[in-house]
Amino acid sequence: MSLGLKRGIVQLEPHDKQWDEAAIQTIKILKSILGDDAIDIQHIGSTAIPAIKAKPIIDIVVGVTDFDKVMLHNEQLRQVGIFYRGSDVERQLLYVMGDMENDTRMHHIHIVKWNGTEWKNYIHFRDYLNDNENMALQYQKVKEELESKYADDRVAYTNGKQDMIDLILDNQ
Repeated sequence: MSLGLKRGIVQLEPHDKQWDEAAIQTIKILKSILGDDAIDIQHIGSTAIPAIKAKPIIDIVVGVTDFDKVMLHNEQLRQVGIFYRGSDVERQLLYVMGDMENDTRMHHIHIVKWNGTEWKNYIHFRDYLNDNENMALQYQKVKEELESKYADDRVAYTNGKQDMIDLILDNQ
């Protein structure tokens, strides 16, 4: 299984069933540390959509009611290789797993308000594409075009997907 990319790099790979197992193992670790402070934890993003290619980075969303309670677990999370990276995106905290010395990311863990807009968007996006293979393949085509243009610019790649993401989220 290929898992992980250097920060900033875009490289899509065919779906790998082992991504699901990696997500399950990480979710178990998160549940054991966060306990009742996490209401729900789910595998999201393109690695959770078997019909399409994805960057080999597992995205996980953790639904919480209180960001401050999660922050109390930072030391315990760090001890198992889960590092707090800040809140670059409004209304969420980001944690990462990977090889920090080589700046390689294997997991992105998004902490959001459970049942809030961000939570609903992450879950709806995954579920919609898993239920609508034609739309999933259209999304993959956009991703492949962006990958060919922005292989060394993940910000431009991510920004380039936004119109398609918005179209999918409008199908709620």
